Amino acid sequence: MGYQQGLSGLSASSSDLDVIGNNIANANTVGFKSGTAEFADMYANSIATAVSQQIGIGTQLSEVQQQFSQGTITTTNQALNVAINGNGFFQMSNNGTLTYSRNGVFQLDKNGYITNAQGLDLMGYAANSSGIINTAQTVPLQVPTANIAPQATTTITAGLNLNAQDAIMLGAPTVQASNTNTGSLTTTGATITDATAGTNTDNYTITFDGAGGYSVQDTTYPNSAPVTGTYTAGTAITLGNGESITFSGTPAANDSYSVTQNPTAFNQNSSTTYNYSTSTTAYDTLGGSQTVNMYFAKTASGTWNVYAGSATGTATLIGTANFNSSGTLVSTSQADTSTTPTTYTPTTTLGAFNVAIPTTDGSGTPQNITLNIAGTTQYGGKDGVNSLSTNGYAAGQLTSFTVGSDGTLTGNYSNGQTAALGQIVLANFSNENGLVDLGNNEYGQTSASGVAQISTPGSTNHGVLQGGAVENSNVDLTSELVNLITAQRNYQANAQTIKTQQAVDQTLINL
Repeated sequence: MGYQQGLSGLSASSSDLDVIGNNIANANTVGFKSGTAEFADMYANSIATAVSQQIGIGTQLSEVQQQFSQGTITTTNQALNVAINGNGFFQMSNNGTLTYSRNGVFQLDKNGYITNAQGLDLMGYAANSSGIINTAQTVPLQVPTANIAPQATTTITAGLNLNAQDAIMLGAPTVQASNTNTGSLTTTGATITDATAGTNTDNYTITFDGAGGYSVQDTTYPNSAPVTGTYTAGTAITLGNGESITFSGTPAANDSYSVTQNPTAFNQNSSTTYNYSTSTTAYDTLGGSQTVNMYFAKTASGTWNVYAGSATGTATLIGTANFNSSGTLVSTSQADTSTTPTTYTPTTTLGAFNVAIPTTDGSGTPQNITLNIAGTTQYGGKDGVNSLSTNGYAAGQLTSFTVGSDGTLTGNYSNGQTAALGQIVLANFSNENGLVDLGNNEYGQTSASGVAQISTPGSTNHGVLQGGAVENSNVDLTSELVNLITAQRNYQANAQTIKTQQAVDQTLINL
């Protein structure tokens, strides 16, 4: 029996050396899983032999068991390098024949399909043009090359601060003498002494008594008490707390002058007619862009006119905004400039104005946009933008893509938008060692492995993905080199068994 046992040992040791050599050879193969040679002893069948007297007739290779332990992950920064961290296999298609792999080195073919080095297609869930992923079935993943469609701007959201200390937009007040004046008074006009004072929007009447006195009546509030004083030629008479008027000459009894405020007419081309302006870009249904300008003019304490229009057109009054003493926006009104005088209607939503922007590129015109300034405040300090955003964008070309931990393939476009292009799936098996090794880092499903359990990365017992990285071979070179020495010793020892049996046989022959 010595020869049989020795030969079986040599065969087993040779197989062990083959497995170890294969592991070492694939130490740098991406996604490779090392194998371990498993052996079983052999006995000759004999009914008459007592169990306690059985002598084995050698060993045999039972199986080569794959070790599906996790390999280390190395970052490559290549978009189509994908590493699996945890359980699962990539599902690949070879003209409809499905195989499975841990090798995540992929590339794009001429038609935009994601393939491996052997040209097999990576399988996953497809996404439609709106980025909605269809999980009904797996298909070969393809990166679309078409432009992403534009989206028309429908909302501009602006969070601003309008300076509470800004000047009210008023010109020099209009001074008119009464037709019944008989004195010798003259004046150079009223002067605004505090441009931010709320009383600048009031109208006044100055009346003289002919005995050296005068009274100032705020005619905007006719029931208010008049302010009296003693007239001195060349000395300013205060009107409210933001204006004054100076007279020279001698007044007669009942001489009077009216002072009427003179609002500044808005002119988008003159920054002296508004307090603050800002702009943003809006897109139409064809992806054409134009700049939308917004202007804010303070017309009274806590009250602002809001103007808007395209940079190439004419800005118009779209409404008013009112703030309380805490600087909070409390009411807004939409302006209707088609009526004379302009009429105002409270906005349905606080801070939301309707703006009509004309277009000339064949898209729908006018383009109706909602300008929402609900987040705007009126605090002391500089005018400025805290936040400004629009919801539209132009058409865009695919510039790059990334793979998320859940397998979602996200495209980045030249217009700053992102969209889901598809989702990589993973396959799990009840018995991974039941898979058949097909070479090229590919495995095939068998009855022993069970059917593939397809799911998205990160769900149930499926691992997660890491884009821009690969999973290295799980071969431990140090252990394999030690195993190599052990297998070599085993081979030598089995050869010695045959040599010893040969010596015994020679002794018998020599008797």
